[in-house]
Amino acid sequence: MNAGERSSGSQDQVTVQLHRVREQHKSVLANLVQFYQYDFTEFRDLKLSPHGTYVYRWLDHYFVEPSRQALFIVADDAIAGFALMRRLPTKVNQVAEFFVLKAHRRKGVGRAAATKLFRRFPGRWQLEFDHTNAPAGRFWPGVVAEVASGPVESRELVPPEVEYPCTQLLFTVDGRT
Repeated sequence: MNAGERSSGSQDQVTVQLHRVREQHKSVLANLVQFYQYDFTEFRDLKLSPHGTYVYRWLDHYFVEPSRQALFIVADDAIAGFALMRRLPTKVNQVAEFFVLKAHRRKGVGRAAATKLFRRFPGRWQLEFDHTNAPAGRFWPGVVAEVASGPVESRELVPPEVEYPCTQLLFTVDGRT
């Protein structure tokens, strides 16, 4: 599937782009993170703060650490979600968080955005998805298989190595577009 195509069954195309989140749009990202965390309560026991919000302690890091990138996912000129990535000290890129709003799911937006993310930062990648998150378990292996320029290593991680049981995918993306 091309990065701009919708999923099977639809002849319509959706244009998907990634835009770096600038400091002046940090509040927009913070709002989207609330939707992301709310959706994630289906898989984890996240608690609201006394202010009625979910705490995401890493948000400010994306605006002060050069090893981190916050990107809006834009579909047909509308914000459709976000991707947060970071470059680990080992020089491996990591998908830290990835979110597509429900209205944009199952239309190829997530697949196109993930593909663009990986191609934007070629090299070695890793990502983890929680075992309780069945949609992620269906999504990520297929996307990674399409974009990887070699074998994909899959590892099962369990506590105490990680907070929650998850699958880790390790792969390389070359610099081709």
